[in-house]
Amino acid sequence: MKTVLVLGTGMVASPAISYLLSLDEVQVRVASLEVERAQALLQGRPRGAAQHLDVQNRPALEAAIAAPEVRVVISLLPYIYHVQVAELCLAHGKHLVTTSYVSPGMQALDAPAKAAGLTLLNEVGADPGIDHMSAMRVIRRIQSNGGEVTHFRSWCGGLPAPEAATNPLGYKFSWSPRGVLLAGRNPAHYLEEGQEITIPAGELFEHHWGVNIPGLPPLEGYPNRDSLPYAERYGIQTAKTVFRGTLRNPGWCEALNILLKLGFLELEVRSWSQSSLGEWTADLLGCEEHSPEALRRCIAARMGLAPNTAPLEALAWLGLFSAEALPVQHGGAIDVLTAVMLARMGYAENERDMLIMRHEFGAAYADHSEMTTSTLLAYGIPGGDSAMARTVGLPAAIAARLLLEGTLQRSGVLIPILPEVFEPVLTELERHGIRFEEDCQ
Repeated sequence: MKTVLVLGTGMVASPAISYLLSLDEVQVRVASLEVERAQALLQGRPRGAAQHLDVQNRPALEAAIAAPEVRVVISLLPYIYHVQVAELCLAHGKHLVTTSYVSPGMQALDAPAKAAGLTLLNEVGADPGIDHMSAMRVIRRIQSNGGEVTHFRSWCGGLPAPEAATNPLGYKFSWSPRGVLLAGRNPAHYLEEGQEITIPAGELFEHHWGVNIPGLPPLEGYPNRDSLPYAERYGIQTAKTVFRGTLRNPGWCEALNILLKLGFLELEVRSWSQSSLGEWTADLLGCEEHSPEALRRCIAARMGLAPNTAPLEALAWLGLFSAEALPVQHGGAIDVLTAVMLARMGYAENERDMLIMRHEFGAAYADHSEMTTSTLLAYGIPGGDSAMARTVGLPAAIAARLLLEGTLQRSGVLIPILPEVFEPVLTELERHGIRFEEDCQ
C-alpha cells in the first residue's frame, strides 16, 4: 500500500483527498491540528486515516514525514512552512508536492534534491499551476509547428459566479483571505510591446483595466507580480509582450487601493485597545472623530474623493465606520481586515464560485500570423466543492499520483512546465470537467 501524507485541511483539501482515495492501493493520511476536520474530510472512507499534528512541533512533523510507509507528501499548509517540510522530506527520502510559488529557500534545495533523486514539485495548483500547464501546452504546439510566440497575456481570477456577486466588492473568499490581501502589497513588473513596465509596491491597484471574457459580465484586471521571468521559463524570450494579471469584478481595485494606501494592509503587529471598528479605523488613520460621517469625510479628504463615492460605500459596507466590536485585539491591521472581510464575504449555502483563466497568444509563422485564445471557466458545485478547491486540490493530487506511479522521475525543485507533468495532469483534469476552450484567428 502506497501512502500519501496530506498536511493541512484548509479550503482546498477536500478534492485532493477524495481523488487520492479513489486510486487503487493508495492510502491517505491527513495530518492537521484540527483532527476532527481531517476525519470529516475522510468521511470514514477505507484507506483514509486522520492524524493530529501541530506543524510548529518540528519533532512531531518530522515523525509524520519520516513514517516508512509514506512515499509522497502534499503540503497544503501556508507557504511559510514549505521549506521546513521540504527539508524534512529530503532528510527522509520523500517526494513533495505544494501549490505555492517557489521561494528562494525552496530553490536552494534544488541541488540536494537532485543528489538525493527526489522531486520537490511546486506551483501545482490553479494559479500558480494550471496557468503554467495550459500556457505551456499551447506554446509548445506553436513552437513545434514552426511558430514564434510574439505576445503572451494571461489572466486568472477566482470570483463569485455572476449570480453570487452580491456585495459592493464583487468578491467572496474561497481560499485564504489573508493571502488575497497580502498579494495586494506586491509590486508588479511586465513587458508591453517591448517596454518594461514597473509598478512599485503600494501602487498596484492604481493600474487596472477593463477585461472582457465572452459570456461573462465586464471584469477588471491588474498585474500579478513579476511577469518577466516567465519569458525564460516558458521559452518565449523574443516575445514583445509578457503579462500575467489578476481578474476581479469592477469596484474591487478602487476599494482595495484605498485600503492599501491608508494602511489597512499593514503587517506590523500591534495591540489594539479600541472597542469598535469605527474607533479602530479612526486610530489607524489619525482621524479626530470616529462617527461614520466623520470617518467618511476624513478618508474622502485623504484620497481626494467625494464622501458618497462607491469605494467609500464599500468600506462602510464592510463595517469599518461602525460601532461593531473589533474582532482582533492583537495583530497587524491586515489581520483585523482579514477577520472583518471573512465575516462578511463568505459564500452562502448553495452559492457557486468561479475560476476564470484566459491566455492570449500572438504567434508569427513564416507566411502568416495567428492569435489564439485559451479560456477556462470552472464553477463550484452547489453544496459541494468550490471551483477554487477543485482547481487547486486536484492538480496537486494528480501530481502526487504521478510520483507514486513513477511516471514522473525528474528530480530537483520543479514547477509544472515540463511535458511529463503538464500533459498527464491536464488530461486527467479534463476527465473531471476542467478543460480549456480554444479559438484561433
